[in-house]
Amino acid sequence: MSGRFITVEGIEGVGKSTNMDFIHRQLRAAGKDVIVTREPGGTPLAEAIRSLLLDPAHTGMDPLCELQLVFAARAEHLAKVIRPALAAGQWVLCDRFTDATYAYQGGGRGVDVAVIARLEHLVQSDFRPDLTLLLDVPVELGLSRASQRGTLDRFEREQVEFFERVRQTYLDMARAHPGRYRVIDASQSLEAVQQSIRDYLPL
Repeated sequence: MSGRFITVEGIEGVGKSTNMDFIHRQLRAAGKDVIVTREPGGTPLAEAIRSLLLDPAHTGMDPLCELQLVFAARAEHLAKVIRPALAAGQWVLCDRFTDATYAYQGGGRGVDVAVIARLEHLVQSDFRPDLTLLLDVPVELGLSRASQRGTLDRFEREQVEFFERVRQTYLDMARAHPGRYRVIDASQSLEAVQQSIRDYLPL
């Protein structure tokens, strides 16, 4: 029996960490065998790549270098964690996946989406999440929340215009893939956000 693959997406400050924990608890309470992971990351090698990507010392990294590092981490993550877990019947809950690449490297950096699509096909063929929960807030609110967490990483230091493009790309993808995406207004109270999440989970 195959498991299910659920991803959580959104810009900085939407509450992914808090709500990932909530989703995990809901799935466990429903009797699902769940692993929680993240992108970039999820394996020792992919986490090392994540460190490179987030390090402010690498500000100015070439967008194509950034893109290929993201997919290198994803290839390792899929091979070592995601695919084996799903094949074993586990549910995989992942903080971001390839949609984030279209949003950040495509929308944010301006990388040609055709280039991203070619790497997507190379690394994952037709593999896609079963469900994507997009936590959405206005950019200024998200960045205000993120700024309260302390030291900002390389992406969090980008300008408002960068995140406006990222957010719009996410919303465009949600409209293009209504069967997979569920958009949640994460500017609501935490209780309201989590009620929406609960309604959308395939329990």
